[in-house]
Amino acid sequence: MGPILTPSIRRVINNIRQVGPKQAWRDLQYIGDFKAGQLMGSDEHGNRYFENLDETLWRHRWVDFASHDYNASQVTPEWHSWLTHMRHDPPNRDPVMIASKQKWQIPHYENLTGTRGAFKTYSTTKAKVAGWEPKVAERQ
Repeated sequence: MGPILTPSIRRVINNIRQVGPKQAWRDLQYIGDFKAGQLMGSDEHGNRYFENLDETLWRHRWVDFASHDYNASQVTPEWHSWLTHMRHDPPNRDPVMIASKQKWQIPHYENLTGTRGAFKTYSTTKAKVAGWEPKVAERQ
């Protein structure tokens, strides 16, 4: 009798076979799991979006970020709606999403709070109370 493989070990082995050991190791480092799936599309930032319906429900859609310094605000709203199952079709195949792209819409930017690029306010008015500045008198 041969060894009995649990479904999770079988899934890992199948995913490694599909993507290869190098890509599987990269996925483990950046996604945290051995994932293999169909490429559904990518956004203007270079993020790639995948789907595998054989995976567990609510874990069968994922994003592979383009940068190694990633956060959730780098996902565009269109792809976020697909990842969270608000939309059935990905944005590049959904006729409503394709038709709704207008020239007046601004491009998506990630949230830069906590980084060097964060917005910092400054005042252009003179302060009502000036800080005390000591004046040193000349010695006689």
